[in-house]
Amino acid sequence: MKKLSFREIITVASMLFGMFFGAGNLIFPVSMGQLAGQNLWQAAAGFLITGVGIPLLGVAALGISREDGLLGLSSRVGRGYGLFFTCALYLTIGPFFAIPRCATVSYTVGIERMVPGQGQTAGLAVFSLLFFAAVLFFSLRPGEILTWVGKVLNPLFLCFLAVLMVRALISPLGDVSEIAPQGAYVSSAFATGLLEGYNTMDALAGLAFGIIVVDVIRSLGIRDAGAIAKNTVYAGVFSSILMAFIYVLVTVVGAQSRGVFEAASNGGEALAQIAEYYFGGAGAVILAVTVTVACLKTAVGLITSCSETFVGIFPGGPSYKMWAAAFCALSFLIANLGLNAIIAYSLPVLMFLYPLAIVLILLTLGSRLFGGDRTVLQWTIGLTAVAAAVDFLRALPENARYVLHLNGLTELAERFVPFAAEGFGWMIPALVGFGAGLLIGKLKKADR
Repeated sequence: MKKLSFREIITVASMLFGMFFGAGNLIFPVSMGQLAGQNLWQAAAGFLITGVGIPLLGVAALGISREDGLLGLSSRVGRGYGLFFTCALYLTIGPFFAIPRCATVSYTVGIERMVPGQGQTAGLAVFSLLFFAAVLFFSLRPGEILTWVGKVLNPLFLCFLAVLMVRALISPLGDVSEIAPQGAYVSSAFATGLLEGYNTMDALAGLAFGIIVVDVIRSLGIRDAGAIAKNTVYAGVFSSILMAFIYVLVTVVGAQSRGVFEAASNGGEALAQIAEYYFGGAGAVILAVTVTVACLKTAVGLITSCSETFVGIFPGGPSYKMWAAAFCALSFLIANLGLNAIIAYSLPVLMFLYPLAIVLILLTLGSRLFGGDRTVLQWTIGLTAVAAAVDFLRALPENARYVLHLNGLTELAERFVPFAAEGFGWMIPALVGFGAGLLIGKLKKADR
């Protein structure tokens, strides 16, 4: 069985890290650290499972499946479901949430503190217009922009981050052991960290972009499905170690910052405060530039990927250029809701999609246990989807639940569905669906 050389594995790992890790990945662990305080280690453990471990398994699952992408993998459940899940996933990591978040994170970290309070709406509108004009320009003329940014500006971003982290650890703003946790982190830090990992969207990205990693490994001469999966895991482990290391450091620095600052309304604001404290205005500017460029690169990659995917799904529909322009326009509109609103409304969608992604990944990795029987897939995914829909309703902002008269339903779910109160009400239904699918599948075979 052919293996990649160590250098090739590191190369693939670097590419994988670059695809997964954008500037937006920093805002959630720093915010988590501020809120978790002395409970940061439990919270970080949960965060690493959903923010690092599950994405790695998603890439490996695509390698094992031998499918050409997410549509083929999810269509094992059914063609209609495959189309729905693929579109929903790409829209989520694309123009609905992840791409607009690129602009709002850049603005929050770099520009917001320079604009008077009454000018924030206009400031965000102007900045996001310029941001998405640049995104569309590069998306329509990609050339070498992604390679150049990936080789030059991503390392620059990581170098500045390393300087900030080292300075913060050498001269901490506070003692973590003295920082009291807030909110859900007081009593359920681990479970809250698990849910916080959803916000990275990396499990969804792993399913969407995993085929790129698999294709690279195949291009290096690996053909056997087992060898592809094994080499994918090797590369993923190196990438995951680096991601986990950064996540833990940022979480610690976030917790320490509570010694001077109150918990910020979002991680972008917290990161800007910390950078300005240690390095003054110059540090804030450097951070703003590197974050903006990193987000620009991520947005270009996402627009390109989403547009190419939708051209493939709807071959008789709009052209690549039309999809790219439409996605940029939609992203611009959503970005102007602001970072807090995007985070608030993305969480319910992630509460619905993440369980479906996790179950699909696990079913793919364990397909030998049930011979890939579609009945098992359909029952497991079906019951997971019903429970995840309830989690979606529970995670809606409070005012939305009130207007839609959903509080009674969500309270009922919390009372009778195991783990629903913690945000994991889908787990037992998924297991029940798996068992039911196995039983029904055996009965069907017996009747033949």
